[in-house]
Amino acid sequence: MTFRGFAMTKAMSLDGVVPVALVRKGRGAVSNIAHRFESVEREIDAEAYEAGRCAFVDDEDASRPALATTTTHETARSLITYNESPDIGFDRSINPYRGCEHGCIYCFARPSHSYLNLSPGLDFETKLVAKVNAVELLLRELAAAAYRPNVIAVGVITDAYQPVERELKITRGVVEVLARARHPFSLITKSSLIERDIDLLAPLAAEGVVAATISITTLDHSLSRILEPRAASPQRRLRTVSTLAAAGIRVTVNVAPLIPFINEPEIERILEAAAQAGASQAHFTVLRLPWEVAPLFQQWLSAHFPDRAERVMNRVRELRGGKDYDSKFGTRMTGEGIWAELIRQRFAKAAAKFQLDREMPPLRSDLFVPPVPVGKVMPQLALF
Repeated sequence: MTFRGFAMTKAMSLDGVVPVALVRKGRGAVSNIAHRFESVEREIDAEAYEAGRCAFVDDEDASRPALATTTTHETARSLITYNESPDIGFDRSINPYRGCEHGCIYCFARPSHSYLNLSPGLDFETKLVAKVNAVELLLRELAAAAYRPNVIAVGVITDAYQPVERELKITRGVVEVLARARHPFSLITKSSLIERDIDLLAPLAAEGVVAATISITTLDHSLSRILEPRAASPQRRLRTVSTLAAAGIRVTVNVAPLIPFINEPEIERILEAAAQAGASQAHFTVLRLPWEVAPLFQQWLSAHFPDRAERVMNRVRELRGGKDYDSKFGTRMTGEGIWAELIRQRFAKAAAKFQLDREMPPLRSDLFVPPVPVGKVMPQLALF
């Protein structure tokens, strides 16, 4: 495995172990790992280091500039993405942004930046792409004669309410279109910014058209700061659950991902806090490490939890049949084996105790009114 654009530290190994890069405050990844399509590879020159021609950068070195977040505007060709996965409860989704400033080290979407010739590491959380024509595309796609409504999951790959949304308001525009069309949709986020759109969401929730999911990975603020550094704090997310629930919006808490010996011990405490905040339901997934996420996560473990890194990875592999990751349907979300079953039982028992295992009615599709095609007028929507 090779890396690019990282600074060497005294924790770095030259014996074939994945090297540890200097941790950057406010960022999840600790390097810009080379993506799997990279044509140019850069490796550590062990001989140069040992000869003293390659200097270390100390943790105390304050001269390194902070990594700024940049956003590129994209004119996308399509907006709604379809899938046939039997592991998830929706067949279509919308993601207004590529990359995510929240910087969650475990994010399974990191490898998608490879298709942009960018690193799934620091690039993923600092070099964002905004689909600025999202509203126009959504109007066109929903107005198509062959379109049939079904629940759209908004923000399932990268967070639709990440910090850049405050300025660009692309997600707000998408929600406005879905609201006018009374199209069923769900929102998943770690951000309190979703509260901004309660004026649109509450009336839809009353009609059974929308639901929200808030991801809560840990209640430990110090862990959250390194695990998902630019997401809302756990306490702020619980307040968001309360605010949405008070507005009549159905809220599911997603305890994901569960990482052995990191946040897995908190299962019961998270579910109790979610229930007290007003959540209606809870789900979980276990850690997924596809493609470049595996070495990135192991770097992070070595940097932040060197005392238990090997133990964590051993348990992850026990959940995945001895591998870092297994993508087969049926077990990729939950893992397999005795430890996966123990996690499932713990979660089910706690969810039942706190009444978070209730079945919820499906969101309604029968209220859908296709939006106005460009250049035409539709009286039903003229009221909005």
